[in-house]
Amino acid sequence: MAECKTNSRRDCFREAVCINASRVYDACRDRECLENIPVYFTERDQEMINNAIGVRMKCAEVINVGIDTEPVPFNRGYYCVDLTIYFSVVFDVTVSPISSPCEVTGLAVYRKKAILFGSEGSVKIFSSDVVIDDDDIPYPPSGNLPKVVCQIAEPVCLGSQLTRACECHCDCCIPRCVARRFCGSFEHSCSEKAVTVTLGIFMIIQVEREVQMLVPVYDFCMPEKICIEETNSDPCELFSKISFPTEAFFPPREDCCEDPC
Repeated sequence: MAECKTNSRRDCFREAVCINASRVYDACRDRECLENIPVYFTERDQEMINNAIGVRMKCAEVINVGIDTEPVPFNRGYYCVDLTIYFSVVFDVTVSPISSPCEVTGLAVYRKKAILFGSEGSVKIFSSDVVIDDDDIPYPPSGNLPKVVCQIAEPVCLGSQLTRACECHCDCCIPRCVARRFCGSFEHSCSEKAVTVTLGIFMIIQVEREVQMLVPVYDFCMPEKICIEETNSDPCELFSKISFPTEAFFPPREDCCEDPC
């Protein structure tokens, strides 16, 4: 080991250790404008849509992403990643010119496909989790498929439209974890009106594998911050320590928000 020539212990190389970590073999980013995606409603909300004279999209949220990974035939090391993105979309629905809008929530579904490199694996991985007073049973072995991670920013609401249509039911298989977020069933009789939305999304898709890496170690990570308990502190004294929120009163100019790079 090389001799340490600095005064800081954290600047001194102590040893090389082997760690198990997720290595990113391939990744891609995407900016997509999803135009005219149909929105599905439960029976109660669909009845309100049928009587609506106008809808306005308030917000949208990604509630789940289904990921299916399959090897690409005749292209070793590459995988086809099928993503099914589920959005929860909130609307203000107007049923009469003299009444206040009512809020309803619908489900929008978008499918995307990407081909990424994930290397090859030919082993089965077993691992165990020790539980006190229980059998040390290993987890089911993981196969050769790599792990896919999808990161999605909050959707940008770009527009919504109320149209006449006859959609008998949602033509997609809705996972139970998604359906539980909505009160009611999506299986109902034909609708008189339909709603479509346009959303903007930003996403990053990564393909990872668990690998062993040799990394340099400088020192153990000892927290430098001391825990302080202030259960009996004066609330006004605590409030006086909060910085004044200048940004809330004076929003930054356009030139101040530009990326210097």
